[in-house]
Amino acid sequence: MGLQDADANDAGFGARIRSALFWRSGSQILSQVMSWGVTLAVIRLLDPADYGLFAMTQVILNFATFLNGYGLVSALVQSDTVEPHRLRQAFGIMLLLNGALALCQLAIAPIAADYYDQPMVADLLRVQALLYLSTPFISVPEAIMGRALDFKRPALVNLIAAAASAAVALTGALSGWGVWTLVWAPIAGFWVKGAGYVLVTGFRPIPSFDFRGTGAMVGYGASLLGGQLFWIVQSQADIFIGGRVLEPHQLGLYAEALFLTQIFVSKFVPPLNDVAFPAYARMQKDLSRVAWSFCKAVKLLLLLTCPIYLGMAVTAEPLVETLFGAKWLEMAPFVAVLALAMPFMTVQVMFAPVSNALGRPGTTARIAAVGAVLMPAAFLIGIQAGAIGLAWAWLAAFPILTLVTARLAGGPMGLRLADLAAAAAPGLGCSVLMAGVVMAIDALLPPLAAPIRLGILVPAGGVAFLGALLLCARGTLKELIGLVLRRAPPAPAPA
Repeated sequence: MGLQDADANDAGFGARIRSALFWRSGSQILSQVMSWGVTLAVIRLLDPADYGLFAMTQVILNFATFLNGYGLVSALVQSDTVEPHRLRQAFGIMLLLNGALALCQLAIAPIAADYYDQPMVADLLRVQALLYLSTPFISVPEAIMGRALDFKRPALVNLIAAAASAAVALTGALSGWGVWTLVWAPIAGFWVKGAGYVLVTGFRPIPSFDFRGTGAMVGYGASLLGGQLFWIVQSQADIFIGGRVLEPHQLGLYAEALFLTQIFVSKFVPPLNDVAFPAYARMQKDLSRVAWSFCKAVKLLLLLTCPIYLGMAVTAEPLVETLFGAKWLEMAPFVAVLALAMPFMTVQVMFAPVSNALGRPGTTARIAAVGAVLMPAAFLIGIQAGAIGLAWAWLAAFPILTLVTARLAGGPMGLRLADLAAAAAPGLGCSVLMAGVVMAIDALLPPLAAPIRLGILVPAGGVAFLGALLLCARGTLKELIGLVLRRAPPAPAPA
């Protein structure tokens, strides 16, 4: 293949990446805007205790999710070719796994209710078992789309599913369903998404239970299980520990503060990672290119998210009162602390698709193992101070976990800590300057209604951040503008 052909292939691949990012992230943004609007309305109608009970059930669901077979989907994406029979085999395995998970949840529901001393938890878990049965219809079509970097067709499905979930949530909240609103809304969204994905991909959901030749696929998926199990332990330990000690009201305040501060890292980074995984897999023979692309992604993502995180921290009180209402005002201290931990979490979760795409799922498992020890230990210490201690545990432990991740996952691609720090510096540094300006302005304001106070601080923060960029990181600002205008910066010169 000639040089011109290689350049044409690179250009075509780059265009597909940009298209995938546009459709995957664009549909995610639109669906999240819709979801957030309804969520804010629902939160005002429900009580913190409802969210506390719901959080208790999520520990069980998330703990079981690591066995739902999504590692098989990753194997399908990474493999060179996928035959229709292999898809049917994967679908058959997914049906068996998720059917078994649903039955297990029915069995452990009363045990979980006894642990939390909340009888309602058992009833909630029994109904939530329906979620597992939708997983095969979502995951296999996702593998088909992921291999093709095709996110345009399912974008409409995501929006329809979000609309269905939002409609059920709003109906339930207005009809007095209480905590059941939080149960039926995601069930509706998952099943609408599953049906839609099957239709738009043309996948025929006919399983094959002849599992001959699936050894490599199952082996790759099994290699990811350890990392997923450790991740579940790490991410759910706070609710598992706090739910045993705290009343549902306090647990609900903490859980919703975590939800608010994690919106961007949990809703927008995963779609980017969905695109990044196949993209890094295509680059895996050129490690310097992988490292350069990763640093570029860190720089641009923190440039977009750090002002939001630090803005949340310094405007927590008017933000919570404006969005959630006065009855949620006790949540503000949790938001102020948790938001400061989110830049570290954003960087940390970006490493997983790189390690997996380079064929090193064991690295992800080792990192998750560190988190599964570090974070629960921090939560056990923090809970001694009550719910706010859980928030401080995040801020104390996650910077350490991010540093460990950078050393373990960055080494194989030649990433230096100095390179990562340089990539993070523009977004984080300018956001710190912005936060200082916002705090100074807030201190000078007279007593004002929360929406008015927030309406002053947010634009002031935006102007301060832009000024900091122009003063300290003008080159980075030009890169961001170039990306928006689809003028890619030059790739690094070969060594």
